[in-house]
Amino acid sequence: MSLKARLTDDMKTAMKSGEKDRLGVIRLMLAGVKQKEVDERIEMTDPLVLAVLEKMVKQRKDSISQFEAAAREDLAVIERYELGVIEAYLPEKMDEASILAAIDAAMAQTGATSAADIGKLMGALKPALAGQADMGLVSKLVKQKLAG
Repeated sequence: MSLKARLTDDMKTAMKSGEKDRLGVIRLMLAGVKQKEVDERIEMTDPLVLAVLEKMVKQRKDSISQFEAAAREDLAVIERYELGVIEAYLPEKMDEASILAAIDAAMAQTGATSAADIGKLMGALKPALAGQADMGLVSKLVKQKLAG
């Protein structure tokens, strides 16, 4: 079952069981997916849906930090709930050792050896690790590897 179909089924289940908060978050996710389909006139595949959900996760994390900085815990709680629902649809995150192994493999494949090759290396890693690893962490680890 595709991720988009799973979201649709879960939306129906949430409607039937009366889970209004969860239903609202699932509708937000489906709206984001539909918006991307309409804007780019494409059929959404699982990797594209994951990219939309990753973007939503990043937005929620940014919002949480902003709300906490402004002492708005009431709004941060809502964002944390949404974040939890969205993250339930993402695959398990890779640990740092797995990411380092993927970086080593990509370095061997692309021949990257210096900081000038960061773009080439990230270009090879991004499609391979999409949805499985925090790309901010991947970028940091790539810079460390190529610098040292």
